[in-house]
Amino acid sequence: MKSRAFVPEKLDVAALAHDAAELAGEWPAASLERLADAAAPEAPATGWPALKWALRGEMRQPKGGKAQTWLHLTASGQVALTCQRCLKPVHEDIDIDRWIRFVDTEAEAAAPDVDSDDDVLALPRHLDARELIEDELLLALPLVPRHEVCPDPLPVPADEDLPEEDERPNPFAKLAALKRRDG
Repeated sequence: MKSRAFVPEKLDVAALAHDAAELAGEWPAASLERLADAAAPEAPATGWPALKWALRGEMRQPKGGKAQTWLHLTASGQVALTCQRCLKPVHEDIDIDRWIRFVDTEAEAAAPDVDSDDDVLALPRHLDARELIEDELLLALPLVPRHEVCPDPLPVPADEDLPEEDERPNPFAKLAALKRRDG
């Protein structure tokens, strides 16, 4: 039997799963435009290492049910984002290891399954695996990127108009004085 050639940009997930085939590769980070847009200005995606990815299809036969189409997606890479403390680039490692189950219709994919935490998608005729991998990478980005210890913390502005800590009046002292006067 002749093995099929699979292309990530136009992937036949059902055939990949039926053949229990694997597909892997590397992409320059800059080729994933939405991910590259998240880059710190001082560390553009063109300087990031290549993103590695792999896909493996699998058919599973649950007892008493129809065969299920599964896709195992792994991806890893390193990105440089803007630290929210010091505003300098912070390098973050991203590792994804996800199983996705494919069902026949959008309605099946949208139906909540209280017994399962699986990611479920409707089985398309052709899937753009590049777009799926980029989506997963974007979801794996930290919400608030920051260094454990910033190399150069932002300087605190020196403001001579602020009273010293001891000079600041206590707002509750004024309230206590009002209560004593009225009572």
